[in-house]
Amino acid sequence: GTEGSADGVGDAAQFEYPAALAISPDGSTLSVYADGRLRQVCVAAPPPPPSFAPLVVPPSTFSADMGKMWGDATLPEGKVTFLVGDHLERYEHVSKNMLCVRSPVFRTMFGIGMKERDAAEVTVSHTDLASFTALVRYLLTDQFDLGEEEGRAQRALDLRELAQMYQVPRLELLCAQALQESVGPASAVPLLEAAHTMGDGRLLA
Repeated sequence: GTEGSADGVGDAAQFEYPAALAISPDGSTLSVYADGRLRQVCVAAPPPPPSFAPLVVPPSTFSADMGKMWGDATLPEGKVTFLVGDHLERYEHVSKNMLCVRSPVFRTMFGIGMKERDAAEVTVSHTDLASFTALVRYLLTDQFDLGEEEGRAQRALDLRELAQMYQVPRLELLCAQALQESVGPASAVPLLEAAHTMGDGRLLA
């Protein structure tokens, strides 16, 4: 604070040439002996942690999405096989039109004029087969399943990243909700890293 002689909170306190310091047992007050006088500095409280709106998962849009397939001539016909991950593992016979009404990214991918529209196979290199299977299963059945408890947090993180990539906001929220429920010693570091990388403090709320 500014040189002088006055009690205060944080840097509002003033003293010159302190000769001795003592802090209260609860850490709230610093006593400073300076220039023959004893001054008290009330330690400023740290700012409160940021608050985030609670996670609210909206109702399913599955029925409404399925209804979009009726009478839409712009939707592609047929099925596609995905070659997933570094090892090009096969995920076969997926209906293109169902993917399109559930994800705007798939709608663009299989849109008129795109090479994938009539392709029998499409390569997906940014994920693994288990995570991509969970994404497609959700899109086609509305079922959210992370499998066994062990490794659940990491699977939720991987699936949430895919949900963001394919613009499926409800699935993204379901994954975030599962992450909140799985916070523990083993998942704390991955959650911190994910919250920082994704810029979403709700993961730690």
